[in-house]
Amino acid sequence: MDYLVAQCKRSEIRDFIEKWHYSHNINGLMSDYCFKLMRGDELIGGMIFGRLAMANQWRKYVDSPEKIIELRRLVLVDDTKRNAESYFIGKCLRWLRQNTDIKKVVSYADPEYGHSGVIYKATNFKLVGKSSKGKVIMWNGKKYHDKAIRTKYKGKLKPFAQRLKKALETGQAFYKPTQGKYIYLISLGGL
Repeated sequence: MDYLVAQCKRSEIRDFIEKWHYSHNINGLMSDYCFKLMRGDELIGGMIFGRLAMANQWRKYVDSPEKIIELRRLVLVDDTKRNAESYFIGKCLRWLRQNTDIKKVVSYADPEYGHSGVIYKATNFKLVGKSSKGKVIMWNGKKYHDKAIRTKYKGKLKPFAQRLKKALETGQAFYKPTQGKYIYLISLGGL
């Protein structure tokens, strides 16, 4: 393949991911390792790995939180060659195996966006279950995680959290139930 995979700073892929990823957002996203996929001088893919979002969830898979990470964002432009996503994932997983003490990677496929985890199956992740049903906040045509109204900085709600909370109180925003996400897991032992 005529691609280059490289570790990068979050700032190098932030705008790209916010443009191309279905969520259009990386605010509040924990990012321990970021990677870019280049075709010549053109940025065509971005991937972010970070600590698991839910506290103590690591206990289901490993004996310490440092041994697992979540693939938080993965996106490529639409005109990449066949298998480009699996190539990108494979290179990043090998880098993690060779350069960290991480033993397992977990990722989620969100059926709310039509995702079933095809790319994870293609890269040897195993479907290990489905998360509980949840809810999102709908406001001005956008979805926000229900945690957004509790986001604080120095002990005080962030201005956005205050606006979102007020929108819920006035009825401008509302909660929408969501189905659970598919949970995929891969061990880094044999890559």
